[in-house]
Amino acid sequence: MSGAELLVRFAGPHASVQDGGRPGMMRYGVPGSGPLDRLAFAAANLALGNPPGAPGIEVSLGGLVLECLSGSLGLAVAGGGFITDHAGRKGGSWQVATLRAGERLAIRPGHWGSWCYLAFAGSLECGEWLGSASTHALSGLGGGRIATGQRLRIRDAQPRPGRAIPCPVIARPRTTLRVTMGPQQRFFAPRTVADFLAGPWRMTDAWDRMGVRLAGPAIAPEGALDIPSEPILRGSVQVAGDGVATVLLADHQTTGGYPKIATVLDCDLDAFVQLRPRAGLTFQPVGPRQAVRIARSASVAARAYLTALAASVA
Repeated sequence: MSGAELLVRFAGPHASVQDGGRPGMMRYGVPGSGPLDRLAFAAANLALGNPPGAPGIEVSLGGLVLECLSGSLGLAVAGGGFITDHAGRKGGSWQVATLRAGERLAIRPGHWGSWCYLAFAGSLECGEWLGSASTHALSGLGGGRIATGQRLRIRDAQPRPGRAIPCPVIARPRTTLRVTMGPQQRFFAPRTVADFLAGPWRMTDAWDRMGVRLAGPAIAPEGALDIPSEPILRGSVQVAGDGVATVLLADHQTTGGYPKIATVLDCDLDAFVQLRPRAGLTFQPVGPRQAVRIARSASVAARAYLTALAASVA
């Protein structure tokens, strides 16, 4: 086995190194980070025989172009309906291939999805912060942003035979988000809560790895926004004084003082982030017990898919 070196010919905005994230660090004020679409990220790694949280590259709608300077490197692309151009051969995401010296790989947006993931059959050399290579977007700490002109080195690079990665239905964009109401529903008038659930809502261009602002009815909370700052979660629907709703994502702050009208079920978030700006969506309220049942069912389905994918490589 040998190494491989890649030259980043072009990197669009928000391209970054990610791994499985920093679970357990929020108590210290450190965001969890990690991939926005966790299922697709794990699928790319498992398709190569890697651990599901091995460092890879998250690619946004801006795209990515790599040139292999040396070595022979197996790679996997998963997430969204992106288009790949590998050594002049066009294809889609959800595939495994080998990139050889002198060849280029271009990843560009296709007909659906906002994020895709590039995993390597080898160890990507990158920095870490607090034991994780996941890049915290605002600070740049972790493995770091991917920039045009950068060189990437992969240790123990190995080729892989080309093949398709099955794309599960649960990876498709989700336009109906199941939510549990609260925990600060009391700050919103009944009519406002009804407006929140009725919509219509759509994605906006105001998004990053911290969260996405939604366009829809004004749902301003009542009274002064002076609640004590408290822990918040990925999937919280936070509403500022101007009545604009924001769904918090992987790099969200760990505490906040704005009221949260609802919380999106975690199992819906991977498919939610694959929506593109101006896509429509609705919120569907579910009770706590139903939410637990939904989460357990989704976990079983995701685990079965990933287990089968890993077994296909062994």
